[in-house]
Amino acid sequence: VQLQASGGGLVQAGGSLRLSCAASGRTVTTYTTGWFRQAPGKEREFVAAFRAVNGNTYYADSVKGRFTVSRDNAKNTVYLQMNSLKPEDTAVYFCAAGSSRMIASTLRTAGPYDYWGQGTLVTVSS
Repeated sequence: VQLQASGGGLVQAGGSLRLSCAASGRTVTTYTTGWFRQAPGKEREFVAAFRAVNGNTYYADSVKGRFTVSRDNAKNTVYLQMNSLKPEDTAVYFCAAGSSRMIASTLRTAGPYDYWGQGTLVTVSS
């Protein structure tokens, strides 16, 4: 599967953005999909995931209540709705896909994801 992330940009603190991750080659419903981000000088970190086997969603504590991950099967696209953005959310955001049966305890790590899209830059100004 090929993944194409888009939707990044510059937004003021408190604003919103919606990132899209369009899948091609295979249907996105067959994968667990995740969002990760990497800020300058920092390691890549987990943001959110949509687990295919049961439809459950998972979030990093830092974004819980502000970000929402969803999937549009008809468009073969996964979304990350980001509200109440903070300057510390500034990063390059990546979407990724892995096994539909990915174990819940591992989906917060990058290793189990087999496919990655290019990043999209989100900049939140204070």
